[in-house]
Amino acid sequence: LATLQAFRDMGVTIEGPDNGNLTIHGVGMNGLKPSKTPLYMGNSGTSMRLLAGILAAQAFDSVLTGDTSLNKRPMERVAAPLRQMGAVIQSTGQKGTAPLSITGRDTVGKPLKGIDYEMPVASAQIKSCLLLAGLWAEGTTTVTQPEVSRDHTERMLSAFGYPVTVDGNRISVEGGGTLTGGDIAVPADISSAAFFMVAAAISQDSELTLKQVGINPTRTGIIDILKLMQADISLSNETHVGGEPVADITIRGSNLVGIEIPEHLVPLAIDEFPVLFIAASCAQGRTVLTGAKELRVKESDRIAVMADGLQTLGVDCTVTDDGLIIEGKGSKSNLNEVKNSEAVFGGGHIVSHHDHRIAMSFAVASLRASQQINIEGVETVNTSFPGFAELANQIGMSIDVVSA
Repeated sequence: LATLQAFRDMGVTIEGPDNGNLTIHGVGMNGLKPSKTPLYMGNSGTSMRLLAGILAAQAFDSVLTGDTSLNKRPMERVAAPLRQMGAVIQSTGQKGTAPLSITGRDTVGKPLKGIDYEMPVASAQIKSCLLLAGLWAEGTTTVTQPEVSRDHTERMLSAFGYPVTVDGNRISVEGGGTLTGGDIAVPADISSAAFFMVAAAISQDSELTLKQVGINPTRTGIIDILKLMQADISLSNETHVGGEPVADITIRGSNLVGIEIPEHLVPLAIDEFPVLFIAASCAQGRTVLTGAKELRVKESDRIAVMADGLQTLGVDCTVTDDGLIIEGKGSKSNLNEVKNSEAVFGGGHIVSHHDHRIAMSFAVASLRASQQINIEGVETVNTSFPGFAELANQIGMSIDVVSA
């Protein structure tokens, strides 16, 4: 919604949302207008980093800002490579955070130049930022990623008729092309579905089907990891919607087991780890996560904040430099007998640090808690999942949202 408002502020006519439908009237590659006020991104790091790429290429000056949490997150990871393309961007303070001030190309006097950039970490946000900037740059912009990351931007550009060249982990665009509008169906978000997948997996006698969820192969780490933990998950009705693969996902209550999470799956599940930590707490045995330093620079330091919360609720876990070790409290059981009725968590007060995924993850933990869990700082849940509490209560959770 912050992204929609930003484009409205730049002169784009947008109708909706109305029953999940939006109509956006495109203004062409050079039709955006300067906003009269700083563009407010709320809690969305994706919005800020992707818009930084677009705005770095525009004729006019602009400023990007966010809420308290977003204004603490690192933005030099996109500002630095954009500067290599000739962008003039000022981040704030020693840590290089938002607000970001971007000088327009009219002032600079020349367009961006395409670059060949090797990304130090697999990040779809950095990749997408540079590819979007590359649409207006002179020459070719190529991004090489160390591992696969989400490819929604590449798919979307192709859907709008813009040629994207993919050669293994090298993705390139030529500047100067055009985008053609069309109808896009957006699949259900697997990151939002993850909370309900884990909720069903850790519950007794549960069966839950999530309809037409996006199963883009760069996003299915959550399914792969839960399957390795011996969760009962099956996919059906697989098809394509808007250039993206989708399926119905059915999850049943399962005796989860602790695992060492393969590092190649980490970028494919980076946003789902908070709720995977809840699953690991309910598993039998130890779960070890490594190679996940990226979690420390999300809406909060998700490794530290989740560890604090788990310890508050009585789960033994150890923070490492790039991950977490969780001692699961699941019951031993016969293969055919699911034992998910015993409490794993105690009660307590959780500080979510205004991180939507932390708040929702501890809400899921309440399914296996012996006492009430109070979660502070839940207003940001609306960033990614408006209506989460109502939907959760429909499937048998007991969430009471108290206004501050």
